[in-house]
Formats: sequence, structure tokens, C-alpha cells
Amino acid sequence: MKKLLVALLSISLFACATNTSDASVHVISSQDAMEMMENESDYVIVDVRTPEEYNASHIPDAINIPVETIEDKPQELSNVNQLILIYCRSGNRSNQAANKLAQLGYTNLYDFGGIMNWTGEIVSE
Repeated sequence: MKKLLVALLSISLFACATNTSDASVHVISSQDAMEMMENESDYVIVDVRTPEEYNASHIPDAINIPVETIEDKPQELSNVNQLILIYCRSGNRSNQAANKLAQLGYTNLYDFGGIMNWTGEIVSE
């Protein structure tokens, strides 16, 4: 019984330590993101992949801010309260970027995963 309690406590502590998501980050589907783009007017779409990936294909009107470059508030995102829709290739980097931006004070962040799941228009070279 004692070993079981220790194991459960260890698992709980590990889960808490590895959960880095911020309350100001909302994880939504690409379909939800499409609906927001149709119904909202003041938003920015942020592609957090590398410039090479962005240049190969991206969602129309998206700006490229690679996740690796997010250390301070990006100059392209001057309004910390603006609706920001974030994506990458599969969802990992968009989660990292959303959490970094939340820690920098951004309050209206929506992570819609990866372009792999995007069924809307794509700009490609």
C-alpha cells in the first residue's frame, strides 16, 4: 500500500511538473480557427515554423515568427490583447510558441495545431 501511494504521488508530481500550458492559451481545432477567421476582424495568424517551411506553404495572411526566435515580445505583435491564432506543422511548436507568448503577457492566444490538419486555402510557391 505504501509503495502504491508513493508511486501515485510520483506520477502526480511528474504530471504537474510537465504541464506547461498557460490558462491564456486556448487549444482549438483548425475548423474552429477557420470559423474565428470568418467571424472576427481583428486577429493575426502566426506561423511558427522555420522561414523555409513558411515559404514553401502557409495559410493566407499568416505572418512568420519562428518559435525559436520568441524570447521577447515580437515587434509584429504589438498588442498583447489582440486575438492571435497560432499554428505550426503538427502542433508541437505552436504549443511551445503559445506558452512562450503567454509568459510574455499575451492574453488572447489560440493554438490550432498544425498545417497538416488545415483544410482551408494554402499559399505555396
